[in-house]
Amino acid sequence: MFFTVYVLESKKNGGVYIGLTAKSLKSRVQEHNSGLSSYTKKYKPWQLIHFEGYLNKSDAARREQYLKSNKGARVLKLMLKEYFQTK
Repeated sequence: MFFTVYVLESKKNGGVYIGLTAKSLKSRVQEHNSGLSSYTKKYKPWQLIHFEGYLNKSDAARREQYLKSNKGARVLKLMLKEYFQTK
């Protein structure tokens, strides 16, 4: 099984959402954009801006929690520096 940590950006307000899924990434993004996720439905539509794959769920969950931390958010902004600068 493959686990994906993903980063979405709201086209509505520019907010960022970080998630983890074992499903197809395409179908998970569609769920967010269909309003099936209670947390993200009010900020849709969402655009996928980054993803990482892991073979171990614990590794993926650790990475998700890190990216949700203050330090991880700063690292993410550095990783996607050109993307965020063009906005």
